Amino acid sequence: MLKSTTSSPDTDPSALSESTDSEARDEAADRAAPTNQTQRTPSEIFLIAPGIDNLTLLEYACESLASANVMASDFARYLQGSQCNTLLGIQQSIMLGELAVNRVLDNLDPR
Repeated sequence: MLKSTTSSPDTDPSALSESTDSEARDEAADRAAPTNQTQRTPSEIFLIAPGIDNLTLLEYACESLASANVMASDFARYLQGSQCNTLLGIQQSIMLGELAVNRVLDNLDPR
């Protein structure tokens, strides 16, 4: 079912956009400004258990990057032109991150 929406004739869309952009910039500046808070409390919605060792975390990061690399590469086949080039650039950044994590893993646990 489609909802009908009406726009007020008194509202100028460009004025709304400018005020919204201004408010967003102000909020971003407030978030970026240093505060007197000495310790940042992370959100608990996505939390990694504190007892997980670094090697396990690096192995998980490596697997995640490898998966993202494959997904980006596979998806790039369906795109053309600049969109494909952009996604391949992102895929290359993922691959470089994966290589860096692999090197750290090799340095920590040479087999």
